[in-house]
Amino acid sequence: MTGKQVLLIEDEPNIIEAIRFILSRDGWAVATHSDGTTALEKVRAVAPNLIILDVMLPGRSGYDILRDLRDDAATKSLPVMMLTARGQSKDRELAERLGVTHFMTKPFSNAEVLENVRTLAGW
Repeated sequence: MTGKQVLLIEDEPNIIEAIRFILSRDGWAVATHSDGTTALEKVRAVAPNLIILDVMLPGRSGYDILRDLRDDAATKSLPVMMLTARGQSKDRELAERLGVTHFMTKPFSNAEVLENVRTLAGW
């Protein structure tokens, strides 16, 4: 299947490698970015089918990035799955208010990541 492009915005190398491995094995092209400050430029450059977005990033938070994505007509409906080590209900509620498509807490299973990515992309 063509057009399976995911952008992973995450700053922890072990998580980047784990998710890249899981998704690449499933036929996804995985672009990565680790700086919140320049994340929106990367989104525009990659034009992914979906974004996996960490909450805590250097420069800007995932919440700020999500807000900007939802305010832009070009990315308003782009599926975004947020990852966070902080899974309190207030974090989930904020993400949902900002328009997150799916919210997942760390640690997560490989199967969970793959299932959610396939669902969000409509495959």
